[in-house]
Amino acid sequence: MHPPLVRDSVTQLDAQARASVVVCGSHGGLYPAWLAARAGVRAAIFNDAGIGRSAAGVGGVYWLGGLGIAACAVDCQSARIADGADMLASGIVSTANDAAAALGCRPGQPVREAVAHLAHAHAPQGHAIPDIGETRASIANAGHRPAWALDSVALVEPRDARAIVVSGSHAGLLGGKPDAVLATDVFAAFFNDAGGGKDGAGFARLAALDERGIAAATVWNGSARIGDGRSTYEDGTLSRVNATGERLGIAEGMTAREAVARLLGLA
Repeated sequence: MHPPLVRDSVTQLDAQARASVVVCGSHGGLYPAWLAARAGVRAAIFNDAGIGRSAAGVGGVYWLGGLGIAACAVDCQSARIADGADMLASGIVSTANDAAAALGCRPGQPVREAVAHLAHAHAPQGHAIPDIGETRASIANAGHRPAWALDSVALVEPRDARAIVVSGSHAGLLGGKPDAVLATDVFAAFFNDAGGGKDGAGFARLAALDERGIAAATVWNGSARIGDGRSTYEDGTLSRVNATGERLGIAEGMTAREAVARLLGLA
């Protein structure tokens, strides 16, 4: 059996991913699942991000099942989100789609056992991958800086410097170490807390952004759908705020909408 391809984020998938079993530190929502399908994976394992509102943390797992691609998610308390090595070493399956279940994957299995089953999945046959729609939307405001709702923080661009970005991403650091996922110096960034998870990995990016003077906060995963920037903005309730954000007047318990308004100087 070939060893699985282990990555901290689905955004790191390249040509090696084609027809591979991938153990990925990304959440199991729709956008990461779409990226995995586009990469041509044989099968994939994600982090369930605490499952959260509308079961969005595993929504992509089931979406892949509709394409005939076997996929599982692991309990966020068993393995750190954004840490593929910890997922493989410590992860316990919480969710398996029908294609994965047919191969023997079950909740409660260690990831290594699930990987052995997923190795028997059929290689992709070149089926068309449906589009998932818009992943970036402007947040209308009369403030002095732009604000964007992004389904993934990986969609931040250099033009977003000093903007407010409200993302559907978790706030984990890739491999638990400083990374370049948010290379642009935005004014403020909002994330989903992915249930906090093992070692509080779902909050880790907040402190790293503090060091750069960037206000940052997470919303409770039960209040907003992970992987959905509009839901972060429209539904989210802040669960944690870094020191820079607190100095600018945002606080735990606020709605994300109210926090953005404060940062825009509208409230």
